[in-house]
Amino acid sequence: MKHYEVEILDAKTREKLCFLDKVEPNATITDIKNMFNKSHPEWYPARQSLRLDPKGRSLKDEDILQNLPVGTTATLYFRDLGAQISWVTVFLTEYAGPLVIYLLFYFRVPFIYGPKYDFITSRHSVVHLACICHSFHYIKRLLETLFVHRFSHGTMPLRNIFKNCMYYWGFAAWMAYYINHPLYTPPVYGEEQVKLATIIFLFCQLGNFSIHIALRNLRPAGSKTRKIPFPTRNPFTWIFLLVSCPNYTYEVGSWIGFAIMTQCLPVALFSLVGFIQMTIWAKGKHRSYLKEFKDYPPLRSPIIPFIL
Repeated sequence: MKHYEVEILDAKTREKLCFLDKVEPNATITDIKNMFNKSHPEWYPARQSLRLDPKGRSLKDEDILQNLPVGTTATLYFRDLGAQISWVTVFLTEYAGPLVIYLLFYFRVPFIYGPKYDFITSRHSVVHLACICHSFHYIKRLLETLFVHRFSHGTMPLRNIFKNCMYYWGFAAWMAYYINHPLYTPPVYGEEQVKLATIIFLFCQLGNFSIHIALRNLRPAGSKTRKIPFPTRNPFTWIFLLVSCPNYTYEVGSWIGFAIMTQCLPVALFSLVGFIQMTIWAKGKHRSYLKEFKDYPPLRSPIIPFIL
């Protein structure tokens, strides 16, 4: 059996960082990263990006050396992705923050609204309902992170957690301040508006959870297998017939329901910003599906049926 020689150069300076001798032909990029890590302990596998071209795309961890367009002496280019943090840690931090922050405003802890309002609950029932719905949403997210989601990538750059937390925590504080404010005004159309909004919120929360379960079942534990998601017996998944990323569709619907329920401008802005970001993600995933699967259903749109 012939063996490979792998030369690893710095993608920026072209400096030789490592030379690996007698590498098995069926070695994966993960194997090569582990070998490289032995000579450079500061660059653990998760922060390594190996590529065939200095400005090219990163090779996938599961790529096999002998299947790459290289000779028996392969040259790979290394980029440092920076300090990494696990997606589970990121999500738990992102979602625990809004849960705690909102409750601080709900219970009107001191130094928020003034001494006369400390620990005095609102007289409006919609304020209590909003707190239940907001808490339910983030508790659901935390539990899904721990027991449902299977991540295709184990880590993300550490610096991103600060940006993500500013977004989630900042909006949570902003909307909580106004919804729980002593001068908060209930929705114009009263109980009917709140009931309609609650139905929308709960429907979309159930839909979102159903999609997450369906996506989990597509990927065996410990694998990075990608398959085309299709509707299951669960009616909430039938939207897969028309949309590539219905988890985002339901997520946006939940926040629209919450905005109608509270009639609060910061919630509406959070919904809008979230919709824009999720549309970008949905379009990216939709393009990936089309590129990877030649038989991908042609009727599907990224996030909104027939429109977007």
